[in-house]
Amino acid sequence: MLSLNNIEVVYRNVILVLRGISLQLSEGEINCLIGANGAGKSTTLRSISGLLRSEIGEISRGNIVFNDIRIDGKRTQEIVRMGIIHVIEGRRVFEHLTVEENLKASGYAFGSKDVKDDLRSVYGYFTRLNDFRDRTAGYLSGGEQQMLIIGCALMARPKVMLLDEPSLGLSPLLVRSIFQVLKQINQTDKTSMLLVEQNAKAALNLATFGYVIENGRIVLDGPSEKLRDNDDIREFYLGLNRVGQQKSFKEIKHYKRRKRWLG
Repeated sequence: MLSLNNIEVVYRNVILVLRGISLQLSEGEINCLIGANGAGKSTTLRSISGLLRSEIGEISRGNIVFNDIRIDGKRTQEIVRMGIIHVIEGRRVFEHLTVEENLKASGYAFGSKDVKDDLRSVYGYFTRLNDFRDRTAGYLSGGEQQMLIIGCALMARPKVMLLDEPSLGLSPLLVRSIFQVLKQINQTDKTSMLLVEQNAKAALNLATFGYVIENGRIVLDGPSEKLRDNDDIREFYLGLNRVGQQKSFKEIKHYKRRKRWLG
């Protein structure tokens, strides 16, 4: 369905950020991309959605294919019309509009054929948004704004959702709630998802397949269960030692020295 084939990304014709990234997303699957800050996770999503141009970036090598059509040369609006929706980091809602006005605006922007039906679908997934439909979006909590921004993406009836750090700044309870809804959307609507996360535990629990990115390269991939059981993943991304206990401060002090396996 969606494949990235050995892509390299350069910013301002100087800074090489992605160094030969290849990954696959099949129809109806949830895959995740985990890694530290600055590893290239968000750049990978921007490469797919066409948002690199806004940051003076470009794909200098490789290609991206969606349903047998090459999309790395297409503009963002064309990619959106093909059914790929990017939920960017930061929960950027129209703060002075109500919840429902935000959803309707998204529906009209995406060319929804039945806004009322799409609204019912969103409210079915996020009942809290239904309760707050007349509330000004700027006064919502961080978790409620995250629900709203995902709801706005759903108004496009996407085939693929690119989700950039949906758990950022949220409590564990809210993260669990939002990820449960994402799983429900995937199972009900068969929407494929590529999830970028620093919360490796939540990401691997949701996804069926995962990729680990470091310094712009995929250094490890495999089924989520296999990655969860990998000693290096448990240590460096889940904060556990090799017997499944939380690492002590003494162990954490040696983090950088021992992480050379990723090179």
